[in-house]
Order: sequence, then structure tokens, then C-alpha cells
Amino acid sequence: MESVEIARAETERGEVVLRRRTSDTAPDVLELRVNGVFVMDTLETTSEIELAAQALAVVADPRNVLIGGLGLGFTLQRVLADPRVERAVVVEIEEPLVQWMRDATVVPHGPALLADTRATVVNADIAMAIAEARSSYDLVLLDVDNGPGYLVHAANEVVYESAFLQRCRDVLAPGGVLVIWSASAAPALLAAMRAVFGDAEEQAHDVLLQDRPEEYFLYLARQS
Repeated sequence: MESVEIARAETERGEVVLRRRTSDTAPDVLELRVNGVFVMDTLETTSEIELAAQALAVVADPRNVLIGGLGLGFTLQRVLADPRVERAVVVEIEEPLVQWMRDATVVPHGPALLADTRATVVNADIAMAIAEARSSYDLVLLDVDNGPGYLVHAANEVVYESAFLQRCRDVLAPGGVLVIWSASAAPALLAAMRAVFGDAEEQAHDVLLQDRPEEYFLYLARQS
């Protein structure tokens, strides 16, 4: 397997790198790393898609969607595939990642995705964006780190705590759904979501990560 770096940026939070992996079975796989930690690639996108699909399946009229974390766009792509969605706001803290997604020479599928008139990308911290939100959302989908047990950035710890979860509940429309992605089981997060929402669900999803079987987790809670 060969790996070539195609983009790199230094931000105040550290290093963001995009690589292209090539093998006989999986040519041209893009891989995103932050501070040397694997974040995602374009080969195994099941859980990123399910982050959106699970919420879309249980909300009757998901017109307005807030996504925390652009990644390589697969959650947004699944959201925009639903004709009921009228507006999708993506909050991404790393401006270089947004720029790469707008450049077809870096991320070939990126420009067409972001050209959808329903999609807006905001360069901001998700905690600040949620705190300052002045409109309500039918879905809030969060994939801003590797989960509370495997943080890339220590400051993201607040995303999994009760005060932030309460604010997410506040910005959800009645019947709206919050879904949070995690690379490992997070019982404390599940307990915190149950305390804030009254109930929450943990879902384990089987993934194949560079030929290794793994489990990623989704945590869902619904606004009453």
C-alpha cells in the first residue's frame, strides 16, 4: 500500500493532513488525519452515512439540519440526498478542510457537494455555534472528534457534557433528534444524554477499518 500526502495545513489546533492511499483493492482512497491521529477516509464511510440516515428515518419532516464537522462530506451527502431537507448548515472549525473540499484537484467529490444551494458551511467552533444559534433544527448531527474516550482536541470534551447537550436540546424543534458519533463506546455520554433528554439510545455499527473489523457508535436522543 502506498500513501502520498496531498495537502497539509497548520492551524492553531495543530496539523491537518490529507493523504491518498493506493492499493490493488482500493485505489485512490483519501485519508484525513489531525495531529497524526486517523480521523476518517473515503473507503469506510458507513457510520458517517448512518449518522444522518438514522436521524432522517425517525423525523417526519427534517427540513432544517445542523451538522457539526464537515469531514470529507459523507454525512452532508446523505442529508442532501433526502428531498425533505431544505437547509443543511455545516459547522467546521478547520478552514483548510473547507478549502480542500471546494477544490476538485484535492477532493474530487467536494465541489459538487458544496455547490448544493441547500448547503451552507460555517467556519466556527461547534460549541460556539450551538451557543449562539438563533433558529431551531430538526436534526443536530455531531461528528467533531473521535468521541469522549479518544479526543483529538482536549477542548472538545465540552461537546459530550451536560451543559452542551442541554443547549442542543434547546435548539431542537419538537420531535427533533440529536445524534453523536463516537469511535468507542461512551457510557458516560449515554448517561448524560439520558439525563438531559429523558432517554437516549446507543447503536453499535460494524466497520472495516483498513482491513480491521471495528465498531463505531452512534448516540441518539429525541426532543419531546
